[in-house]
Amino acid sequence: METEETEGRTLVQVISEKYSPENFPYCRGPGAGVVIRSSPQGSPVKDRLNLPSILVLDGCGITEAGDEEEVATFCAHVVELDLSHNHFKDWGEISKILSNIPNLDFLNLSMNPLRGSSLEPGTAEAFSGLRRLVLNNTYVTWDMVHTLTRETPELEELFLCLNEYESVSVSSISYPSLRLLHITDNQLQEWVEVRKLGLIYPGLVSLILANNSLSSIHEPADSLHRLFPNLRSINLHNSGLTRWEDIEKLNFLPKLQEVRVMGIPLLQPYTDQERRCLMVAQLPNVTVLNGSVVTDGEREDAERFFIRYHQDCPEDELPQRHSFHPVLTISSYGDWNKTAFKRRLESFMAALIVYSGKRYHTLVARYGRLAPLAEVDLRPLCHVQVEVHFGDQTEPLALRLDQTVGDLKKQLRAVVQLPPNKIRVYYIDRQLGYALEPQEMKYGARALHSYSIRDGDKILVVPKTQ
Repeated sequence: METEETEGRTLVQVISEKYSPENFPYCRGPGAGVVIRSSPQGSPVKDRLNLPSILVLDGCGITEAGDEEEVATFCAHVVELDLSHNHFKDWGEISKILSNIPNLDFLNLSMNPLRGSSLEPGTAEAFSGLRRLVLNNTYVTWDMVHTLTRETPELEELFLCLNEYESVSVSSISYPSLRLLHITDNQLQEWVEVRKLGLIYPGLVSLILANNSLSSIHEPADSLHRLFPNLRSINLHNSGLTRWEDIEKLNFLPKLQEVRVMGIPLLQPYTDQERRCLMVAQLPNVTVLNGSVVTDGEREDAERFFIRYHQDCPEDELPQRHSFHPVLTISSYGDWNKTAFKRRLESFMAALIVYSGKRYHTLVARYGRLAPLAEVDLRPLCHVQVEVHFGDQTEPLALRLDQTVGDLKKQLRAVVQLPPNKIRVYYIDRQLGYALEPQEMKYGARALHSYSIRDGDKILVVPKTQ
């Protein structure tokens, strides 16, 4: 056993063990799996059946493919394959597996030690049918990423998390098919590296950049408008953004609808309510913020909050104070090119619309200057000052409303010089006076706050008659 673990195991060995008749029950019927009628004598797949089309073989110690004919026999129908947490070091072995699984759509290779490994010329074609590829924590190089994406013309989702990337290598060609890029938990701190992703993957719809400590979005407005033209969702959780200008620049992504941005230094000084309101007000086109839909009512409340929050700020402290001086010249195109000029004009106008005035003044123009909200304290009263009437005697008394009627009677003993069992106590609302019969406070366990006692109300004490 120790020798086998040292040398590793093949995909065929693992499948034949995991899906043997002893470990995996027979299932019959259409779509139940693959049935092997006959195979060479001694083959580990003889009389096997029922391999699922979604094959999960994570953490099995696999290092190589094994017999390719048997891989094809087992896996011709497989569409999703999870080989994460195995011991693959050679892309050639992975290529052997994929070349025998013609319908494979999804491949997960996370946590395999593929650092430094590369594909031999011609073997990358085996990856051509993939639509989703997961390479988390494999330390795969950018050259290898470009080789794979070049050979997967239908690739839509790519996962490159935990690979310790500090930079991005630009490819000589772009890959427009990619729609989703997960590249979280790397070390991409500079925007100059992140912007390369827009050049490599111009069709991106969703970009997940969480946990990268990105320090800023350092990009001219009209350039940003063209850099990610199709991006609808961006995740900047736990980045290093410290300026509202970086948040405002997200407005230049023309199709952006969803933003996730929590755990950034910029928002640390604010309360949860302030963070949500200020972010919603700064991002007028975003419809989903941190996973929650922004309703029309919430947006209006947030924009009004934004006005009141900044109403007393000096002019030089108001948000969105950057300078923007777009220049549009025909001569910059040399010979007249109508298509190029039209594209440039569209970018220019989009940038101009967003930057035509500060956000604060835009909202003031819409809602006007708003009066501060009245501060209403809805917390229940804890203490009140009442008048105690006993015969011709009137005394002020401070009450704690968390006390009971029994506690009140004990407190009154010092005022009326009678024990609690010798007095009757009545509550009189100061506003109603004696228009209504005074309410006797009979029950010793009843809390005083249940009577809705307020400052200035009266407590009438009457001795019990024999």
